[in-house]
Amino acid sequence: MTTDRLTPLLVHRPWLLADGAMGSNLFTRGLTSGEAPELWNTEHPQRIRELQRSFIEAGADIILTNSFGGNRHRLKLHKAEGRVAELNEAAAGLARAEADRAGRVVLVGASMGPTGEILEPLGPLSPVEAQESFAEQAAALARGGADILWIETMSSAEETEAAIAGASRAGLPIVTTLSFDTNGRTMMGITPAELAGLAEKHHLAACGSNCGVGSAELVASIVNLAAAADPSAILVAKANCGIPQYVDGAIRFNGTPELMAEYARLALDAGARIIGGCCGTTPEHLRAMRQALETHVRGPKPSIEMIEARLGVLSAGATAQLRGEMDRQAGAAPGASPRRPSRRRPTQGEP
Repeated sequence: MTTDRLTPLLVHRPWLLADGAMGSNLFTRGLTSGEAPELWNTEHPQRIRELQRSFIEAGADIILTNSFGGNRHRLKLHKAEGRVAELNEAAAGLARAEADRAGRVVLVGASMGPTGEILEPLGPLSPVEAQESFAEQAAALARGGADILWIETMSSAEETEAAIAGASRAGLPIVTTLSFDTNGRTMMGITPAELAGLAEKHHLAACGSNCGVGSAELVASIVNLAAAADPSAILVAKANCGIPQYVDGAIRFNGTPELMAEYARLALDAGARIIGGCCGTTPEHLRAMRQALETHVRGPKPSIEMIEARLGVLSAGATAQLRGEMDRQAGAAPGASPRRPSRRRPTQGEP
């Protein structure tokens, strides 16, 4: 039986705050380039818990596990492919312990990233092999105490569907986010509208966008996703903290807490109900986002001009998608909705 703690929480809350970045914050805590963050779940568990605790103290309602690269294909690069169960159970257990000591409801989202392989017919990995890899990881994360299976930073439809199919065996709600980083599309060409179709097909608990090339592009992707999705769909926005820059021998993100607060407001206006940060987002940024959301009065759907004025210039592709949606809105009959009528979505695992 599926246990869903996310949907009841959203019944009573207009938005939930997801956490910030795992990887970039671990680099400031001693992680070195080329080192697998997942190994820290057993080698430096207190550093993982400290970071997750700081996100909770900053206001996060959802924290993600340190398991983004925890599938057998990614761990093989570190000769740890035989430790999938151990490392993922530990990842979920660390997050579960911090969530349970929060004194309020905090959900644990089990981070599941791409395999790093290309699926057939373009690459060597078969859909069945990919599905088995995601199923193995999901089962371990569920045993460790995760509330949600959080598939993120996907770019191909084939791998996304393999991840959903594998994760669904664990019986937890599934959230899926893609990275729209190439002119309003993923690296493999998926548009926000196509993600909306995948979300409906697989009855996802939520879908959206993470990472990418900055907060402006991500807000645009949410506007386009909201236009194509079922009106009842729960949308997720998790933008990078500005743009990465190489400073003093390290990658730094130039987003300020004020910028991320502005992004949070616009993401909410765009239609997202779960809002967080990705690469570069620190607890300080997250605290500003929480304060912004708590005081924000909902405004109109962000326009191209509004996004660019407040967050930065959009790519040609994202702009074209937004203009197309504006044209559809303008051409709709008075009182008519450009989207499909609402209907109840089956919960995860329901036929």
